[in-house]
Amino acid sequence: MRIALVTDAWQPQVNGVVTALVELVEGVRARGHEVHVIEPGAYRRFPCPGYREIEIAWRPGRGVARQLDALQPDAVHIATEGPMGAAARRHCLRRGWAFTTAFHTRFPEILAKGLRIPVRWSYAWFRRFHAPASAVMVPSDGMLNLLRGHGFTNARAWSHGVDLRLFQPAAALRPGEPPEPWRRPVFLYVGRLSYEKNLEAFLSLDLPGDKVVYGTGPLRDALMKAFPGVHWRGIVPRHELPAIYGSADVFVFPGRSETFGLVMLEAMACGTPVAAYPVPGPLDVVGDSGGGVLHEDLHTAALQALALPRQGARERALRFDWSAVCDQFLRMLVSVRSGAAAGMAPRCPPAGA
Repeated sequence: MRIALVTDAWQPQVNGVVTALVELVEGVRARGHEVHVIEPGAYRRFPCPGYREIEIAWRPGRGVARQLDALQPDAVHIATEGPMGAAARRHCLRRGWAFTTAFHTRFPEILAKGLRIPVRWSYAWFRRFHAPASAVMVPSDGMLNLLRGHGFTNARAWSHGVDLRLFQPAAALRPGEPPEPWRRPVFLYVGRLSYEKNLEAFLSLDLPGDKVVYGTGPLRDALMKAFPGVHWRGIVPRHELPAIYGSADVFVFPGRSETFGLVMLEAMACGTPVAAYPVPGPLDVVGDSGGGVLHEDLHTAALQALALPRQGARERALRFDWSAVCDQFLRMLVSVRSGAAAGMAPRCPPAGA
């Protein structure tokens, strides 16, 4: 099957959406399918307002149309709602092609915080964007219920996974010495330093030991100034992350507006329990599995997570293997010409089931 995957988020961007899409493409190709990624790299680009390190395509409509026509795909999947995704959507509607989309990021909440745009207005726009899709793939049951509450009638649950070969615990499932002389216990965050991540909720906690943050984003300078006692470490190559996750005692995830939260899975795969709020994303990834603690008091969650056995975190992560995620994705694709299911994968339970 020839698949066109259209996305505004792609390498060299560093975020959870890019990580998930790269893993997906590799997994689908390994099953013998052609996946052609149509992304901003070939277009004139400009910095995304508020996220200058992310570049988005400038007026890619004609180019995307030419790429899709030249490819003549069996299935089209539109992964994002930016200029690339919008151009692919317009062309599919013009050609009468069926397509699928995905809802990876809770932009309505981000726009509400950054630009004061009412959440209901944004959800109305996103509902119209996704309405023509044969299916909107949503990475968690919590987000599925939220979108249905906002009037999405074509949303379908599609879990994400973690690279269990890369993200593994240290020997004996107990971290050794941290990579730097940090004080135990070590409370870790890895991810973007941006408005929607609610990082102040973690950084302001009065916790024993040290707080360590890996990542960058528009709030980095302000947060570093406001919390000088935190260890700030920027971005590292992906292959170094398992040692970083494994050196921590607890991974703290303060976000309240996530669709999934892949970094939680990566931490748990390395045997590090998670502390988070009981909201969509953490409820789906961590739940009551013993891989972490969900509590409305993040301080309580962080301290209680210290007492959890690390094996429980790893066991929870094992339920999110990318193999099942790729098979589920293939089953949800539709033929561009008929709209009928185009998937060619064997039947198997969804990841995380």
